[in-house]
Amino acid sequence: MAMILAAALLATLQAAPTPTPTAAERPMVVVVEAAVKRDEPTPHGRIGMSTAYRISDAVPGRTMEFRKRVLHVGAAIGPHPLAHDEVYYVLSGEGIVSSGADTRPLKPGMAAYLYDGATVGIRQVGRTPLTLIVAYPVAQPTR
Repeated sequence: MAMILAAALLATLQAAPTPTPTAAERPMVVVVEAAVKRDEPTPHGRIGMSTAYRISDAVPGRTMEFRKRVLHVGAAIGPHPLAHDEVYYVLSGEGIVSSGADTRPLKPGMAAYLYDGATVGIRQVGRTPLTLIVAYPVAQPTR
C-alpha cells in the first residue's frame, strides 16, 4: 500500500508544471548599505548631523521607502507633518519621538507607528548616536 501511495505522489510531483515567471514579476534588488551611505544634516530642520542610508533609493519601481538613519549626538529630525503612515524602528541608542502633543522615549527593539496627518519628529538623547529604520509608502511608484 505504501508503495502505491509513494508512486502516486511521485507521479503527481512529476506532472506538476514548473511555474513560469510572468511579465509582472521583477527580480529582487539587493542593496549594500555602504553604497548608499552619506553624511548630511538631518531632514526637517537641519538639527545636527546624521548618516543616511537611502536603501530603497536604489530600487526602481518601488512603492515604499526603507531607510536607515543614524542621528549623531544632539541631532534631531524636526517636527514635520506626515502625508502617509510611517514607522521608526530603533536599532541602537535612545531617542524621544513626538506625534502631536504625545512624546515618548524609544530604545532598541521599540517601534513608533506614526499616522498620516500627524506632526512628528524624533531626537537623539544620551551619549551614543540613535540608529533607526524609517519606513513609509511612496505617493506614487518610482520609475
